[in-house]
Amino acid sequence: MGQPLLHHLQKVSALGIIIAALLPSMASAKAVQLHSPDRQIHIQLTDDNNQAHYQVNFDGKTVINPSKLGMVFKQLGRIDQQLQIVDVTTHSNDSTWEQPWGERQFVRDHYNAMTVKLKHNELVFNVEFKAFNDGIGFRYHFPKQAALAQYTTLDIIEELTEFSLPDAHQSQAWWIPGRGWNRYEYLYQHTPVSKVDRAHTPFTAKLSSGVHISIHEAALTDYAAMVLDQRRDGTFRADLTPWSDGIRVKTKPGFTTPWRTIQIADAATGLLNSDLILNLNEPNQLGDVSWVQPGKYIGIWWGMHINENTWGSGPKHGATTSETKRYMDFAAQYDFDGVLVEGWNIGWDGSWFHNGDVFSFTQSYDDFDLLKVTEYGLKQGVRLVGHHETSGSVTNYRNQMQDAYDLYQQHGVTQIKTGYVADGGDIKRVDENGVVHHEWHDGQFMVNEYLYSIQQAAKRGISINTHEPIKDTGLRRTYPNWIAREGARGQEFNAWGTPPNNPSHTAILPYTRMLSGPMDFTPGIFNLAPEGLDAVNRVQTTLTKQLALYVVLYSPIQMAADLPRNYVERLDAFQFIQDVPTDWQQSIAISGEIGEHVVFVRQNRANNDWYLGALTNETPRSVDVKLDFLDSAKKYQAQIYRDGDKAHWLTEPYDYVIETKAVTAIDTITLKMAASGGTAIRFKAL
Repeated sequence: MGQPLLHHLQKVSALGIIIAALLPSMASAKAVQLHSPDRQIHIQLTDDNNQAHYQVNFDGKTVINPSKLGMVFKQLGRIDQQLQIVDVTTHSNDSTWEQPWGERQFVRDHYNAMTVKLKHNELVFNVEFKAFNDGIGFRYHFPKQAALAQYTTLDIIEELTEFSLPDAHQSQAWWIPGRGWNRYEYLYQHTPVSKVDRAHTPFTAKLSSGVHISIHEAALTDYAAMVLDQRRDGTFRADLTPWSDGIRVKTKPGFTTPWRTIQIADAATGLLNSDLILNLNEPNQLGDVSWVQPGKYIGIWWGMHINENTWGSGPKHGATTSETKRYMDFAAQYDFDGVLVEGWNIGWDGSWFHNGDVFSFTQSYDDFDLLKVTEYGLKQGVRLVGHHETSGSVTNYRNQMQDAYDLYQQHGVTQIKTGYVADGGDIKRVDENGVVHHEWHDGQFMVNEYLYSIQQAAKRGISINTHEPIKDTGLRRTYPNWIAREGARGQEFNAWGTPPNNPSHTAILPYTRMLSGPMDFTPGIFNLAPEGLDAVNRVQTTLTKQLALYVVLYSPIQMAADLPRNYVERLDAFQFIQDVPTDWQQSIAISGEIGEHVVFVRQNRANNDWYLGALTNETPRSVDVKLDFLDSAKKYQAQIYRDGDKAHWLTEPYDYVIETKAVTAIDTITLKMAASGGTAIRFKAL
């Protein structure tokens, strides 16, 4: 087979897409190579020693050392030895697609690709690579074939994919533990790569060469999520989250894995400007999605976290008809789209946290009238944002899901926040025989369960904002009604987290969690220390850093999370929250370092206004920002919300200044940020 393959590889090379050849030192080994369109990224796949290894270079620097590929099946055993490259096909693409909503309206999808056929005895499988200018993706495909004809099912015991990082003791990583009890809700650790144990993705590192990378996955469907398990120093294996019976993935011949992704950039901001994850997902499958509406909401939510209200019934019950109407009045007055109401349905009394079977998703408490509040909201131009907490009892939720979604549809509810509060590994599944099993949030069972809710909601014109979710892998492109997720430590930890989110937390999130997609962080707390500045649990930011979060932490739905009365006390600062949109024409990260600071600018999709959000960790800093992103033919009024001279998150969090100045695209503006401070600017086109 050597001559036909060599002829094919030479033909491919002539196309200028792939360079591939027989390794000269060993006639039996083959290597195929792929470059990104700008030729900065280089991938090589070899079958040296009858094993498949890939390697990735960027700008002449190694970012992934030779790393193993392979699988272990219950039925087939290990598929990582006796491997031979037997064929390669190639293609390239340069197109642009439009997001119905997003951080940018138009996304360029530009890559070179190769599909390599590998043979193991009589079994063949494919590894498909795509090389973009901002990183790579690769995935496995095991087609139906004679060698698998006797198998109706295939059980994956282990995926052997490796990511071997160079210079593990000198390279730096930002990570949270994988497969822990608190799901994804941890403060990030900053350590040498060699000190990482088992980490969730996105997993971000700055290599000793100065190259920044983030390892993640895209298009996670009908498969287990991947965490990274460090074996030898710097060598991480794709550790698939198991079912309760220990099987990693239950599948059948003809399956395709999610994409394994590596975003690559010479600067930290390059990671923020990447579209790799979205581009590796399938296009919109829902058709017309004009009913998916970005916007801003308030909610009966924060009061429960600071113990001013309760989710359960009683004298402090938050989710009452009268309280919802009061919030709707506030929303209408200040131009918010919706009001989230948590705790309206039967089940919140008692030990709901440990017993999700108590929830009804169609029965409300006596003091909450769904019809009255939705009719009232309709008159006010404010929608009710629905809420379903499962407490991890997903079988109970699935049994009621269609009736619950039908009920909301009948009352004009078009967005639902869902919750899966349960310790990691404690999702309750009841099988067809009534046997209870406990699964992980990111195992194959729950991957499919989350997606089922999205598909059922879409049939009814409903969007879903998932809390305690499976991590985002870009499926919002395929299912645009998956409008937001949580999936990290959010604002509520500042109410009771002990410790709360530290000053660097939101300076790390853009480079880690946010690389996967939108987050419902719930920013905008104005009463930063309800129990006093010396309290342990409080918001460790200045007030203007809370404003900056609306630009820095992208979500198409943003919450003004605080109590209405706290906004009334500071209407001057609240104006920015009223003005800032949630749907963007384009977004650009223009300055930043992981865990230190970030500066984002975004252009309103509806007009020529731009918005800037900048924030820093506990270190005060000044950053000069060129305004060359503005339209050179226009003049702008910069409406600036910044830290005052005495501002400090610990002692003077409310010291802020609001000022305006005329600017154009040739100007430079200096951002002066206090300790855990920030700046928010609206550039209003004149």
